[in-house]
Amino acid sequence: MKELLQFDRQTQALAQIAGRLGWDQETMMAAGSAPQRAEEMAAIEAVLHARRCDPRIGDWLGKASPVSEVEQAQVREIRKAFDRATKVPSDLASAIAAATSQAQGDWAAARAADDFAAFAPVLENILALKREEGAALANGGDVYDAMLQDYEPGITAADLDAMFGALRPGLVDLRAAILERSAPSELDHAFDEAGQLALSTTLATTFGYDLNKGRIDKAVHPFSSGSGADVRITTRTAERDPFNCFYSTIHEVGHACYEQNIDPDFALTSIGHGVSMGVHESQSRIYENQLGRSRAFTGWLYGQMIETFGDFGVSDADTFYKVVNRVSDGFIRTEADEVQYNLHVLLRFDLERALVSGDLIVADLETAWNDRFKSDFGFAVDRASNGCLQDVHWSVGLFGYFPTYSLGNVYAGCLHQGLRAAIPDLDTQLAQGDTAQATGWLRDNLQRFGGLKTPTQTIQDACGFAPTEAPLMAYLNDKFGVLYDL
Repeated sequence: MKELLQFDRQTQALAQIAGRLGWDQETMMAAGSAPQRAEEMAAIEAVLHARRCDPRIGDWLGKASPVSEVEQAQVREIRKAFDRATKVPSDLASAIAAATSQAQGDWAAARAADDFAAFAPVLENILALKREEGAALANGGDVYDAMLQDYEPGITAADLDAMFGALRPGLVDLRAAILERSAPSELDHAFDEAGQLALSTTLATTFGYDLNKGRIDKAVHPFSSGSGADVRITTRTAERDPFNCFYSTIHEVGHACYEQNIDPDFALTSIGHGVSMGVHESQSRIYENQLGRSRAFTGWLYGQMIETFGDFGVSDADTFYKVVNRVSDGFIRTEADEVQYNLHVLLRFDLERALVSGDLIVADLETAWNDRFKSDFGFAVDRASNGCLQDVHWSVGLFGYFPTYSLGNVYAGCLHQGLRAAIPDLDTQLAQGDTAQATGWLRDNLQRFGGLKTPTQTIQDACGFAPTEAPLMAYLNDKFGVLYDL
């Protein structure tokens, strides 16, 4: 048992180094360094893959006798990683690491040029590699279900179909009802970048992000990276849309606080990180939406914006709350309001399943995306950067990742119901910019456990009932019913 855990700890540390290389590539690395970085990423991935399928792990697993709940969970996760690694050939793992590292730059260039055709051959290669990997992992089963296990262990496409199928009609109906009403005005003001980044830092610390063990940088696509004592986030700015910066920051802080608040004894172990991407997303979404976009908290944020930017054209806190939660047409998933966000995710879920199964070829992806978007949202995509090139995920091989965003929203709805029951005066605290009790409840009831439990058990133990889409729809209907006088 001791040898197994010591070996795994070194593997976990090397994986953190690989993650830091990825962080650097997204934030600070010079564009011309991409080819060398691809080779570096491939090299460290080869080392990691060799460690993860080292035959000694099989021997140690056969002889180890885990006693405590923590040891049992660690062995469970090590065995799962070992089983996965031994199914994927080393040369394939290295090829995927190299291709996806190089593709990040290719995607960024194609996105800037609005040229999907230039990126299509790159995506075809990545899809072929990921299909090969998925087939090895599926071992005769469904390839897409096998891909899902990397992000949400235990879930299947059928499970997601059932949950999303129950969610979709309510979202469509609510969206239609809202868009029949007059929307509040948009912000019409220039917000300087320095002010945005300063307030972004204030928001990060307000929600409990420990800058002594993290940092905030800019990136094209905001993300969180790392675990334990080194957890970094990125954000982005837009001169006339400060909410892009502020709510990207709060969102990524939700991810980061989950990692920072895991029991320190779990650091650099197989359970020393978030248990799944769905549970991870539940933290980012409840921080961003149920807390950060609440009437109480936006009242406090309004005061902060007045102090930072002066008069920016919004007369009072009530109007500001409506502006923050404005429902309107838009192309970008990460900028979508709470009502329409999941419709963006379901589009991607269906398209990537079709790509993996072969029902959709890459050459037809842009047309398929644009047709589905027009059907779901009622207006046409104007350029590739607002359509199938807006997200980095497929370029880095993250097939099966997208549905965890909506799953995270479902989980967040359940957790919010439990949080409100536990803290009846939550709004009084949020109105003062005080999130300590809310984030403390999430830390104590969910975040500290890391990967100790399964994803479903983690959510159920935190909120007191099995996850269901019902609390999310109730929350959305209540909130937007009042906002839009439905």
